[in-house]
Amino acid sequence: MYQCSQKVIQNKVGLLNLAEELSNISKACKIMGYSRDTFYRYKEAVEVGGIENLLDKNRRKPNLKNRTDEETEKAVIAMAIEFPAFGQVRASNELRKQGVFVFSSGIRCIWLRNGLETFKKRLSALEVKAAAEGLVLTESQVAALEKKQDADLACGEIETVHPGYLGSQDTFYVGTLKGVGRVYQQTFVDTYSKVAHCKLYTTKTPITAADLLNDRVLPFFEEHDIVLLRMLTDRGTEYCGKIEQHDYELFLSVNDIEHTKTKAASPRTNGICERFHRTILNEFYRVAFRKKIYNSLDELQKDLDDWLDYYNHQRTHQGKMCCGRTPMETLLDGKRICQEKVNDLNLILQ
Repeated sequence: MYQCSQKVIQNKVGLLNLAEELSNISKACKIMGYSRDTFYRYKEAVEVGGIENLLDKNRRKPNLKNRTDEETEKAVIAMAIEFPAFGQVRASNELRKQGVFVFSSGIRCIWLRNGLETFKKRLSALEVKAAAEGLVLTESQVAALEKKQDADLACGEIETVHPGYLGSQDTFYVGTLKGVGRVYQQTFVDTYSKVAHCKLYTTKTPITAADLLNDRVLPFFEEHDIVLLRMLTDRGTEYCGKIEQHDYELFLSVNDIEHTKTKAASPRTNGICERFHRTILNEFYRVAFRKKIYNSLDELQKDLDDWLDYYNHQRTHQGKMCCGRTPMETLLDGKRICQEKVNDLNLILQ
């Protein structure tokens, strides 16, 4: 009986072992989906050179004569980091002005070898180099980084460093209930931990947007000794207006919460809340409305609160911060890490 732990040749070894166990080569080949000729080739290879002889031998070797020389490759990489917005054709033209002659296809190959093939990867390389070497960025580099930040903001990829650093809020139209009318959901999601709070209303106004924060969000953060610093919303009328005449803006001002708005005229508004709305639609509303007929808003709110309790305390999440943990676990871990950093800073100052 042959033994092997390498997935590449496990099927081949399995064929030989099955034939030995059944004492019938034809039956083993039929079960495994191989021909008898293939079986005998595998068996001969093992008898000559052992199990390792079953590994596929790739005879292809890189032709180094066709590869761009080292100096040219360094120049292409430097151009990609210095001007991340340049495409391969424009980069080729700019390098020609410097006396470096390389076709756009050659630039593409160099980018692929060094993980610079996309605009986002080139910007990431620029950010890493600037942080490591303390570089002073040029105007074109600053413009490229700002463009990336705007795009990330629109897609929900937002810089967030601890729980309460940035909260995301949006309005979700649930539907129409008989005897109740239109139902809107005010949604809050902490961008760090992904902890969510929701409340249902029959109107979409600034006062309902402020009520969610006053009734659910701020008491929750106060309970855990966390300060909510900023809010991210779209530019809807329930979130934007003059402070002295707008209930939501006034509420944020009174509670010293900074208000950040998403990019104007963008079809991708609040990405974090949008993803949560897709989740709650598929996992709660579409299931709940098939199981039960709701006659009041309070009845639906109760079931929604039960699902949110499951979402925050039991449902694991993937992503940069959660990494397979529940939102509440992520929030508590983030709070602990921040407290440790504050303690370390206090020791240094003392």
